[in-house]
Amino acid sequence: MAPDTPNNRRIDTPNDTPKKHDAAEVSVSELLKKIDARTKLAGTNKLEILLFSLGEDQRTGRKEVFGINVFKVREVMRTPEITSAPEMPSSVEGMVSLRGALVPIIDLAKYAGIVTEKKPEIMIVTEYNGHTQGFLVEAVDTILRLDWSAMRVPPEMITNRMGGLVTAVTELNNTLVMMMDVEKVLAETSLTDDAHHFLNIEPIKEERMIFFADDSVVARKQIERTLDAMNVKYAYAINGMRAWDELQRMAAQADLSGRKLCDVVNLVLTDVEMPEMDGYMLTKLIKSDPRFAGIPVLMHSSLSGNSNQKLGESVGVDAYVSKFEPQKLAIKLREMLHIGK
Repeated sequence: MAPDTPNNRRIDTPNDTPKKHDAAEVSVSELLKKIDARTKLAGTNKLEILLFSLGEDQRTGRKEVFGINVFKVREVMRTPEITSAPEMPSSVEGMVSLRGALVPIIDLAKYAGIVTEKKPEIMIVTEYNGHTQGFLVEAVDTILRLDWSAMRVPPEMITNRMGGLVTAVTELNNTLVMMMDVEKVLAETSLTDDAHHFLNIEPIKEERMIFFADDSVVARKQIERTLDAMNVKYAYAINGMRAWDELQRMAAQADLSGRKLCDVVNLVLTDVEMPEMDGYMLTKLIKSDPRFAGIPVLMHSSLSGNSNQKLGESVGVDAYVSKFEPQKLAIKLREMLHIGK
C-alpha cells in the first residue's frame, strides 16, 4: 500500500493486482505526488487524465475507453466487499466503509447501459465538492497529459448514443477516448431532491449581467436556476473556447458603441474542466486583456481542495466557489456584484 500523498490521495497496489493495473496504479501514485509540477499546468490549457474501460459491450462488440481528471481521483483499488442498500438507483451497487466513512458505489457500466459479462474488479475513488464516491470499472490503463485543445465537443452521434454522458472526446492511437460527465452521473444517482436549495435565494433589484461557461448540462441547468432565482440576466457558452470567442465579440461591440465592457458584463463565472479551452486559460486571457478590466472572474468547480483554488489564484481568479451549492453561489455572486452596497 502506497503512503499518503501530499494531496491526501492514496493508491492501493495489492500484490495480486494484474500487471496492467499495477502499471496504472504506480503511474497514478507517482503523478499524484508531483503537486508542484502539476501546479504549472494552470494557464497552459493542459490536463492529466486517468484512462479506464468499462468492458466490452455484448450488444455492440465495442470496448469503450473513458477518461477522468486525475485531480478528482483519490484512490484506485481492487473492489472491496460492497454492502447493498435499499431503495437505491439500479446503478448504485451499495456502500463500502472506507477508513471509517460510508461511500456510495456506482457501477459505471450499468449507468451507461453497457452490458458486460465480467464483474468490475477495480474501483476508482473520486472526490467532488468534499463528497467521496466509488466508481466500478473493468480496468484502469494509464495517465496521459493532454492539451485541452485536443479535447473536442462530442459530435451529436456520440451525444445521442451516450445520452449526454460525454462532455469531450479525443483520439489517442486510433482509439476514441471520452471524458465522462461525472457531475451528471452523480446528479442522477443521488436520491436527494435539490429543489429546497433555491427556495431561500433572494432576488436582487439591481440590474446585473453574468456570462458563464460550463460544459456540463447538469451544471448549466443549476447555474441557470440560481441566476433565475436571483433575477440576474445571463448568457453562456459550453466551453472556454466558445466563451472566449463570444466575450471577444461582446468586447468589440462595446468598443464600437463607446462603452466599457464592464458596464455590459458584470462578472464571468467559469468552470475549470472544459474541452478546447479550460477555465484557467480562459481566466488568463481575460485578465491579460485590458478590455476586460473591472470584470471579476469567479471560478465554479467540482474540483475540491486548496491546491485547485491556488491554481485559480495563479492565473488571476478573483474568487472560488464549489459547484452544486446554489445558496453559496448566490451569496458569493451578491458579494462580488456589490449588491446592497
